[in-house]
Amino acid sequence: MQFQQLQYFVAVAETRHFTRAADLVHVAQPSLSQQIKALERELGADLFLRARGNITLTDAGEALLPLARRILADADTARHEVLELVQLRSGRIRLGATPSLCTGLLPDVLRAFHDRYPGIRLLIEEGGSHDLVRELARGALDLALVVLPLPTPSPALTTVELLREDLVVVSSPEASVPGRGRTVRIADLEGERLVMFRHGYDLRELTVAACRAEGFEPDFAVEGGEMDAVLGFVRAGLGVAVVPRMVATKSGRGLRVTPLARPGLHRTIALAHRSDVAPPRAARELQRMLLER
Repeated sequence: MQFQQLQYFVAVAETRHFTRAADLVHVAQPSLSQQIKALERELGADLFLRARGNITLTDAGEALLPLARRILADADTARHEVLELVQLRSGRIRLGATPSLCTGLLPDVLRAFHDRYPGIRLLIEEGGSHDLVRELARGALDLALVVLPLPTPSPALTTVELLREDLVVVSSPEASVPGRGRTVRIADLEGERLVMFRHGYDLRELTVAACRAEGFEPDFAVEGGEMDAVLGFVRAGLGVAVVPRMVATKSGRGLRVTPLARPGLHRTIALAHRSDVAPPRAARELQRMLLER
């Protein structure tokens, strides 16, 4: 099995067209078809069902596709690792993070990293912890900032705890603060209209679980947004939201920030990477800076 054959196979699987796949990998279509047939002979199974104008994967093709993508991703990582210069003058880092961390934690760290290593490209992917774990597992990311505990524990990942962050309640300055004191209890949110994140968002699951533990279902004024949208809706007076203190501090203009009463709500942030593949050197340097921040 040749690396080039896997490239051709993935190109056909993604385009479902031999000619378009050949254009994608810059090879003549007959050569691509010959390599696919050679791969099928070696594996002893057809990978595609070929009908006029309709190319689909066989069961064998469906089984090979995620493995081929992971092999290609690992090879791409290896290529960039080798191309990095000793003094980290070039290279790239593929970093995943939840949207709230992109807003709160990352800007200052990435600015410091970029000032020190301006030749390193930073590729950022936002997503929930579940999505980021999946992208790490298939080799599409070098590092990810995720919320612990992981939605699906994975022995293939190594996690290092980075920080434990308090959550706070944000509201419009014109709106009344839930409760009566300088802090808000979770129970005070009963009957309040909440601005809620989309499904799959770690903060949504944490907030809903805390409300249910107090014996009530939260009432949503609006739901489905990312961090910037949620903060904007709160500023507009649509309701209150529970967000990380770091985000509230950095994006608090036009918002009232009220701490949660003890014991409060917290979340644990960790750095994760694949256990079977060491992150590229540039990613290891960013990891060091995050841990020492």
